[in-house]
Amino acid sequence: MMFFGGAVVLATFALIIKKYEARMVLFAAGLIMCLVGGAVNDLINTFTQTMVHKTLVPTICSVMGFSFVMKYTQCDRHLVTAISSVITKVQFIIIPMAMLLTWWINIAIPSAAGCAAAVGSILIPTMMAAGVHPAMAASAVMAGTWGSAISPGTSHNPVVAKLANTDVMTVIMNEAPAAIITSFIVVAAITVVSVVLKEGPSEERRLAYAAAQEGGEVEEFHVNPIKALVPLIPLVMLILGSKQVAILPATNVQTAMVTGVLASLIVTMSNPQEVTKEFFKGMGEGYGSVIGLIIAAAVFTAGMKAVGLTGALIDLMKGSESIAKIAGAFGTYIIAIVSGSGDAAALAFNGAITPHAEKFGMTIMNLGSLAQMSGAIGRSMSPVAGAAIICAGMANVSPMDIAKRNAIPMLIGVISFMLLF
Repeated sequence: MMFFGGAVVLATFALIIKKYEARMVLFAAGLIMCLVGGAVNDLINTFTQTMVHKTLVPTICSVMGFSFVMKYTQCDRHLVTAISSVITKVQFIIIPMAMLLTWWINIAIPSAAGCAAAVGSILIPTMMAAGVHPAMAASAVMAGTWGSAISPGTSHNPVVAKLANTDVMTVIMNEAPAAIITSFIVVAAITVVSVVLKEGPSEERRLAYAAAQEGGEVEEFHVNPIKALVPLIPLVMLILGSKQVAILPATNVQTAMVTGVLASLIVTMSNPQEVTKEFFKGMGEGYGSVIGLIIAAAVFTAGMKAVGLTGALIDLMKGSESIAKIAGAFGTYIIAIVSGSGDAAALAFNGAITPHAEKFGMTIMNLGSLAQMSGAIGRSMSPVAGAAIICAGMANVSPMDIAKRNAIPMLIGVISFMLLF
């Protein structure tokens, strides 16, 4: 039965890599393994309990609702434009600044594809206008789309917090120092790549881009500094209200997001009816896409347990921190590269293996964060990720051009985080 389970797991990730619907594949695999293992009741209970999870559902749905409102009110655009205007004045470090800017904005806008669209639409043309090679401009933005790994809005940090029986901000504060240091290491690596390939700012490319744009209409966008601050309100509230800082009263994610929505309503004087529609549309999207994936991954995990595969993997890694670390880091990293998403792999790993982290000499919080962080870093060099396709389209290059330039920096990134964490 255990070997059967192993075959099902391999087939599951092969289908995800081939871009089959991840929720369908994970649920079907979990169903098959539960049927074979005689644990149908476990499947139903897991499905029901995850579907109405009192922590994950309100957290993730409120974040998605907030994101939709930010896009509708254009507050996210004001934020991106305000910050990106600074880097046009420091062209000699435009590539590392672009990557860091994307990374930090991705914390406030936790969707990789959404951040790539918001930031890339401004930064990629800005870098190309400064003479940066189009593929390198797209790669710099793409390389920053794993900043969401330390965001309270990503689906993984609440999952890890629940497993570790702690709050989301404790998980983030635990992983943030290593993640921030790793981001600077990745910045250095991608800067070296741009120097070696000679794809940094070039007068020849700058003139060619200017000539190509001559006569074209350039949309003028005036930044409202107050609107630019609105997307940061929930993040500031969560940090200042965390146990570690405690400047503000303790604040949960839902309160912070609703406060941000109300602030955007007041600042932008938008139609309350439309803002309400966007918020609940975002909540629905969050439940269908993110919670749906978490439910399917939980069923998959129940199936692995039913056929004895989870127990076998635990026995294999028992007492060996190094094996658990390598599996948590490179397992999700490789699958994220090939599939374009680190979510399915990270959720499956964290559901099946992470709860037993103490048997490997690790904490649940550390192993769970390692798995989800590695998946996010791997996605940032995947040629089939949604963010890569968006960036490639804006720069008019192939997604493979981005993957080639980000391969070494992201590999260095996952190794660095594993060693630092």
